[in-house]
Amino acid sequence: MLAGPATAQLPAERVNEIVAALQVPFDPSQIEWRVLHTTKGRQPARGQVVPYADQRAYTDRLNALFTPAGWTRKYTIHTSANFERSSDQKIAAKVLVTCELTIFGLGLHSATGEEWADDDNAGTAAEAQAFKRACACFGLGRYLYHFAGVWVDLDERTRPKSVPKLFGWATPEGWRAGQRPARQGNSALSDPGSGENGKGVFAAGARPDPGELNGLVGRIEGMADALGKRLYRGILKNEARVWNPSEIHEVEVLRRILEQMQAAEGELRKLDAALNRVEPGALAATLRALGLRSLDQIDSFERLKKVVLGVERTARIAG
Repeated sequence: MLAGPATAQLPAERVNEIVAALQVPFDPSQIEWRVLHTTKGRQPARGQVVPYADQRAYTDRLNALFTPAGWTRKYTIHTSANFERSSDQKIAAKVLVTCELTIFGLGLHSATGEEWADDDNAGTAAEAQAFKRACACFGLGRYLYHFAGVWVDLDERTRPKSVPKLFGWATPEGWRAGQRPARQGNSALSDPGSGENGKGVFAAGARPDPGELNGLVGRIEGMADALGKRLYRGILKNEARVWNPSEIHEVEVLRRILEQMQAAEGELRKLDAALNRVEPGALAATLRALGLRSLDQIDSFERLKKVVLGVERTARIAG
């Protein structure tokens, strides 16, 4: 949420100009492609790819618009409790990073990133994700969220043999000319390996497996009682801006939400264990320090983590 006294330092007209400049897509030369899913047992191999930009593209845009002295960022790093990973049933923790991005004269936004702790680059990946998400709150790179992905042929190293061509609205020139993505049903990509006579067609993105979607939705709905209404809905809102998981149609988003909810459940178990080692009233004191009246007011994983850390700190002192 845009906040802070810096918001009032610029007139509304200037703020609108800056936001418009931030929303302009990156130059296609700065776009890279990530393979999300691959086919199994099929030759040639196919993969679903989506575009992304390295975080250097984000910092370059911020430096160009505000100079390096015109913005700053701060990271906070936490590690979750171990829990079972849904993809392979392994027990692992997650590195969770919060990035606070401040643009002087405009305001502050914060966002989170996460990666499995058994990844050698977990910290770097989570920091980059948190930073990009904070940038997207200002409009920078947000257009990339419109891409649903498209299937292309892969080489023997599972790299795309050819990459999709971006349509006009996803380029600086097209955007400035007034082109915008459709609200529903397009991924803004053309698949070079599809269509009649190999000419390529406008791709609607890969259709997820309905069974997998329904399964993930059911598992998320099953977390509601364990987390409580406020925290459950807070995670849904923070991660996908919805109140009900059935409104989400992207498998990756559902997986991310489920993993965060499982991590939150693990934190609640840690909280119960810590409360058994402290005097009555320790929880209330921790909540007051964080501006909360009760556990029912916790509406995000970050707030829950702060409560757990506070109570555990009290338990260590008491021990």
